[in-house]
Amino acid sequence: MWLNLNFLSWLVLIVGAIHCQAYVHHTFAVKATPYTRLCSTKNILTVNGQFPGPALHVHQGDTIFVDVHNQGTTIHGAIIIHPKKGTKYPFPLPHAEVPIIFGEWWKQEILAIYDETIYTGGAPDVSDAYTINGQPGVLYPCSKPDLLRLINSAVMDILFFAIAKHNVTVVGTYGSYTKPLESSYVTISPSQTIDVLLKANQKSYHYYMATKAYSVAPGVAYDNTTTTAILEYNGNYTPSSPPSLPNNLPYFNNTNASVSFTINTFPCPNNSRAWPNGMRLATSVNNISFVDPYIYILQAYYGHVIGVFGTNFPDFPPYLFNFTAEDLPLYLETPRHGTKVKILKYNTTMELVFQGTTLVCGNDHPMHLHGYSFYVVGMGLGNFDKDKDPLRYNLVEPPPMNTIDVPLDG
Repeated sequence: MWLNLNFLSWLVLIVGAIHCQAYVHHTFAVKATPYTRLCSTKNILTVNGQFPGPALHVHQGDTIFVDVHNQGTTIHGAIIIHPKKGTKYPFPLPHAEVPIIFGEWWKQEILAIYDETIYTGGAPDVSDAYTINGQPGVLYPCSKPDLLRLINSAVMDILFFAIAKHNVTVVGTYGSYTKPLESSYVTISPSQTIDVLLKANQKSYHYYMATKAYSVAPGVAYDNTTTTAILEYNGNYTPSSPPSLPNNLPYFNNTNASVSFTINTFPCPNNSRAWPNGMRLATSVNNISFVDPYIYILQAYYGHVIGVFGTNFPDFPPYLFNFTAEDLPLYLETPRHGTKVKILKYNTTMELVFQGTTLVCGNDHPMHLHGYSFYVVGMGLGNFDKDKDPLRYNLVEPPPMNTIDVPLDG
């Protein structure tokens, strides 16, 4: 997985409006290519030697043939689907739109980091820098309102993003329009996508875009660097040196700005792991830590293969306690192994309450529903109150999501 993540974030498939059907041929050569970042050079996996990778511009109805030459490497990318030709936006027509992909860069070999993480059972080494479109620190032409498509492809970190002396207006997420919300910065969790409008309404200058991490897990190392790109106004002027920096990025542990699931530990033989007392990190939902089966769950389901998974995933935690309390008993830290699923009938409406805990070292948890979207009707800090919290649900215009970050202690 680490092998894939080092480059998978840089493929962007852009789907355009309807036109006459055509056959489109592309060739992808996945190969190691030397690239220099942070004053050091290393080989990284690239597509056609490019980093970021090539964008495929296709139209609805096209038949795409992609010949991939690789050595067992998974290719994955973000997909942007444009509206049907002639469809109006529910906001002022943007002058241009540009995918902006947030990522990470390690000076070390990514395979070595992956192997070490698997061996020790601890967290992966902290990255050396975040990147914007593959660069740690892009000229961007800006005059009329532009649409920025923000994509967080960092591995585990929630990121703050801001542009010096500019506000942005959030207008969409995950391919769905949202009620416009103006802000001086945005918070974006891993694998999340956010569409924002940017108005270039400041004095003609150069301005920094900046991204840095949000982290509140006590004692857990994180990448404390800030990545930058440059927003450049067109025109005849002498740019400031250096450009103006954003002064509105929240502090790394600003929970109010960013606003469970459980981190657990398992005992390991010979005390060989990185966590104290010979333990390794794990995660669980309702005290079940997922065990990857030998075949895919859906393959087993449709093939009627017995013994691959159980259908008794619990609806509630087995123990009810103060989930956000400090100094919880150690016996709560070790969950059960299992491959459990919850089977729902078609067209079922289901309420899910995601509750974070402080076990081991509490942290934020991004949750993703693959292939489907859901409506976020409420969020808060502390323990969920089944009598009081539903009274504050937003049932009128809840935002559709397919990834949501469950806050620490919330």
